[in-house]
Amino acid sequence: MPMSQVAYPLLKLHCAGCAHRAETIAAAQPGVKKAAANFAAGLLNIEYDAGFDPGQLRKAIQDAGYDLIIDSRDPFTEQEKQNRILYVKLKRQVIAVWILAVPLMVLGMAHGWHFPGKDVSMMWLAFFILYIGGRGLVRNAWNLARQWSANMDTLVAVSTLVSFGFSVFTLCFPQYWQRHGLQAHVYFEASGMIIAFVLLGKLMEGRANNGTSKALKDLMRLQPDTAFLIDGAGEREVPVDQLRQGQRVSVHPGAQVPVDGVVRGGSSYVNESMITGEPVAVLKQKGSKVVAGTINQKGNLEVEISGVGQGTVLAGIVRMVRQAQGSKAPVQRLADKVAAVFVPVILCLSVLTFVLWLVFGGVSFFEQALLCALSVLVIACPCALGLATPTALMVGMGRAAQNHILIKDAAALENLAHVDAVAVDKTGTLTMGTPVVSEYWMAEDMSEKEWASLLRTAEQKSEHPLASAVVKWVDGKTGGIGLSGEELTGYETVTGKGLVFACKGKTFWIGGLSFLQEKASRAAGVLRPVIGKWQEKAYSLVFFGQDETVFLALGISDRLKPCAVEVVRGLHAQGVDVHLLTGDHEKAASALASELGIKRYKAGMLPQDKQDYIKRLQESGHKTAMVGDGVNDSQALAEADVSIALKRGTDIAVNVASVVLVGNEQNDISVLPQAVSLSRKTYKVIRQNLFWAFIYNVIGIVLASGLLFPFFGWTLDPMIASAAMAFSSVSVVSNSLRLKFVKI
Repeated sequence: MPMSQVAYPLLKLHCAGCAHRAETIAAAQPGVKKAAANFAAGLLNIEYDAGFDPGQLRKAIQDAGYDLIIDSRDPFTEQEKQNRILYVKLKRQVIAVWILAVPLMVLGMAHGWHFPGKDVSMMWLAFFILYIGGRGLVRNAWNLARQWSANMDTLVAVSTLVSFGFSVFTLCFPQYWQRHGLQAHVYFEASGMIIAFVLLGKLMEGRANNGTSKALKDLMRLQPDTAFLIDGAGEREVPVDQLRQGQRVSVHPGAQVPVDGVVRGGSSYVNESMITGEPVAVLKQKGSKVVAGTINQKGNLEVEISGVGQGTVLAGIVRMVRQAQGSKAPVQRLADKVAAVFVPVILCLSVLTFVLWLVFGGVSFFEQALLCALSVLVIACPCALGLATPTALMVGMGRAAQNHILIKDAAALENLAHVDAVAVDKTGTLTMGTPVVSEYWMAEDMSEKEWASLLRTAEQKSEHPLASAVVKWVDGKTGGIGLSGEELTGYETVTGKGLVFACKGKTFWIGGLSFLQEKASRAAGVLRPVIGKWQEKAYSLVFFGQDETVFLALGISDRLKPCAVEVVRGLHAQGVDVHLLTGDHEKAASALASELGIKRYKAGMLPQDKQDYIKRLQESGHKTAMVGDGVNDSQALAEADVSIALKRGTDIAVNVASVVLVGNEQNDISVLPQAVSLSRKTYKVIRQNLFWAFIYNVIGIVLASGLLFPFFGWTLDPMIASAAMAFSSVSVVSNSLRLKFVKI
């Protein structure tokens, strides 16, 4: 039975565990053969057959506390709107909570400062923090509990409610503890600060996930809204969504091609850099295929429609980007992974501690049993766990920003630390992205005054993509002289070869190698050594002559960025293999790869080819990164484990990418090795933080439970447990601050 795929926006996800839960629920629905949820992208990809019911799926998702957008005309725009509303609400919660948390923390730390109403003040501060910021966490923990599941929200809810409830009891009935020779301690600051830190982490996570839908929306904007339809009445402007296959449209000079189709009339050069990534425009004439979103140059084209709307190559790229983003395995925080086991274990240990004290100590040890059980819960508060990742990320991302590296989300940083294969686009990434004259040959009996004005004026009139490079070179050589009152006559473009013109009764020509062989075959033989040398360097060739005489030969190339060689060396030094992917021809790719010391390269690649290449690397066990700067790279960027774009690249590439390299045109990629190095060091610190946070918990739980009491008489009352918890947080923050000074 044939299978279909669809991507639905997911709402109300709190963590990667929520995405996993939604994925499990979806996979259990009738007709669903495969489900993949992505927390970062907020997407649920479904592979289904005829028995699938979207309404039933949405109800099951809603019953679990989440939501699914299935009935909107533009579901991804609706998702963006809803996420924006939720983000603003969370931001307000964080501000309000921290306004209350700061004085609560000050009062809690001032152990030697006592005044009437201090504990009552702390109670009300903690209560409002719990009410404002903790309701959602408690609600989520309750929903999970109903489904016999748990995550970090469960631990947050239980620990904060228990510590708050215990503190309220102690505040109201201090004599209960005093009668048994125990001091009455309250732990309001613990419950309040846990909520404050957890919400701050969620805000950071929400901010990192913004812009996914915007990138796709901007991508769709490359296709114009209207087109000039050709019918019996001539040309008339109509909305693109009214066009149908088989109709014909007129594409005017300078306009974007509105549809996929085949040229039936006219000829022109079309800039296809959004598809191929190459700056050189492509000649389109009768029978040539054109793609929606590409830019026509100076000629007029009559195009027969073969694809419109969702049937265009551009729309296909959008779908593939969405699928690539949604098909990635959810990024699981190590703390969340452990919490799935850690949370129920802590709850069980707390109950077990209470029971064992009563079993072995009797009723007289009820108070001690209660205190030990509470100590287990208090010391297991996830404060250090909550700080372990965000503090390292804040310091690491801040250090990255100082080095012109913008890391959009924690998943990218974690994945970049494990990258062992980097695929790099050529044009605009390793090269400058604009053709320039690299070498020239000039006849010995020629002077600049004899050829410069003619060449410049002729190329100014040309729409050929290399003409601007020639004009700039002439200006650099001569200062930009013009024809001084003379005019060209008989100006004619020879399709696919060059141009011919006359001046003062003499006929001149400008063109490529085929035009040279046609116009001046004898001179071509003389220039064979120069031509061979330039072809080995993968130059584009331009010749200028009169009849059988060649005046000038130009070798035009896309210049390599000054930092490119060092970037490749830096990546190799870290054990990262570099792969060159380009839409350029084989010789150009080979020459560039050889110059850079890159062993693996692939030429003549379209966007789908780049994406497939990334997939093959992943299937062979590599952790991949893709570096690009254009729309043509967006599919590969979305497919890679880490997507890296250049700030000076297209908005689409920048928005799709999870890492952006900032700098000027010549050195923007220079920080790529530093990005890899910093990510590895940051991830190392995160692992250290998590290790110490858990070690503190393990040691503290052993002491808090009274397990060592029969041997050494050691116990840990809640006050000491709270102090130990605070010390663990300090150690985690201190370790994260080391990233400010590490060498990258």
